[in-house]
Amino acid sequence: MTVRCRFAPAPSGSLHVGNVRSALFSWLWARHHGGAFVLRVEDTDASRVTDEAIRGVVEDLRWLGLDWDEGPEVGGPHAPYRQSERADIYREAADELLAGGHAYRCYCTEDELEARNEAAKARGDAPGYDGRCRDLTDEERAANEAAGRTSTVRFRMPDRAWTVEDLVKGEVRWAPGELKDFVIVRADGSPLFLLAVAVDDLRMGVTHVVRGDDLLSAAPRNIAVIEALGGTAPVYAHVPQVVGADRKPLSKRHGSTSVEHFREQGFLPEAMVNHLALLGWSPGDDREVMTRAELVEAFDLSRVSSNPAAFDVEKLTWLNNHLIQRLDDDDLAARCVHLLAGAGLGVDPVLLRRAMPLVKERMKTLAEVVDLLAFLFSDDVTPNEKAAGLIEKAPEGYLKAVAEALDALDVWDAARIGGVLDELATSAGLNRTKGWQPVRAAATGSNVSPPLPESLELLGRERTIARVRACA
Repeated sequence: MTVRCRFAPAPSGSLHVGNVRSALFSWLWARHHGGAFVLRVEDTDASRVTDEAIRGVVEDLRWLGLDWDEGPEVGGPHAPYRQSERADIYREAADELLAGGHAYRCYCTEDELEARNEAAKARGDAPGYDGRCRDLTDEERAANEAAGRTSTVRFRMPDRAWTVEDLVKGEVRWAPGELKDFVIVRADGSPLFLLAVAVDDLRMGVTHVVRGDDLLSAAPRNIAVIEALGGTAPVYAHVPQVVGADRKPLSKRHGSTSVEHFREQGFLPEAMVNHLALLGWSPGDDREVMTRAELVEAFDLSRVSSNPAAFDVEKLTWLNNHLIQRLDDDDLAARCVHLLAGAGLGVDPVLLRRAMPLVKERMKTLAEVVDLLAFLFSDDVTPNEKAAGLIEKAPEGYLKAVAEALDALDVWDAARIGGVLDELATSAGLNRTKGWQPVRAAATGSNVSPPLPESLELLGRERTIARVRACA
């Protein structure tokens, strides 16, 4: 059997980390087995899904490096891969279910359904469809049609016990009568999720469905529809939800948890993939840092925990800094260019590359490169409030003496620059920190910078002396 997994988002914006974790587990399972990963879009609800949102999903997955073998922008033998473009396929399946007696037309209105549900609750009965239209005669159906009543198509759920052997949850059971008949086609003819997802999984030959455990109750219904259509249901793996560090469901109080947000903040895709992979899954040892290839090799759905997993931004940030330090300088510089350019800075690629060793240990995220290195790529270095305070506290004539001493250097390199600054600080009765602070403030416009002598070497003699003199 060739393993075929899928990710089927119903996007209304950038992907949420919980959705991405499910996609990642599905992708890892497919790649571990040398199988196929399919991307399809569940957009039967046109009011929620936009073309812009779909483009966002594609961008998020490509950024994360989760490539797909079939789907949007790739194509494949089961195209189209947007549910909104598969209406004829669903209509054909619904007709087949109706003809085979696995589904029936339901003429109950929303008001009638609600009233009967409330009455059932009052009697202490379980809620759900009561089967009113399940066995209508031809005459009764004709009378409903003649009265102008619209109809949905409702699936006839076999009245038996259902068991799902879930790779994460284990054996999950539903008693006879617990699963009621459900609507698969709206009155306007459009399919609902429970029909579309079953038909797509069947037609696309999906062998394993990895998704959130909020959809666990849909599994027996999906299985029933697939079996009614003559197919074999896939194996299911329902992964637990992702929660915050406080063990509560992710919400606005945890800040933005969209992939787009973390990308814009300068997190590495490698860090996101590494962190999300270890949310609820373990390779069986104490590894916390793993490459994509190592994850693919080690991944096994049987090792996914059935308990909620905590998304910890602090841990992600630590991991991001660790992986930034691992990048070679050319790679790191290339990843920083667009951030500096986006801040309106004209980037000199050679100078940026030379600056990487100075900042890579300090950078928790790539976005921090702007504050750390803006002084190299802009002549607007008006001191910030703290820097201005440091300049004002410098001894009378100190910065002028610094400018003259630096200008007298025969060789402009970090070692000689540092030596001169130490001599001047000592002569002024200052320790290194207090002696270097006003120089840093004058040259960079900030109270924080990469190591000062190395920064001034990169900045160059002419610009360094001009800035120090301007503040003297």
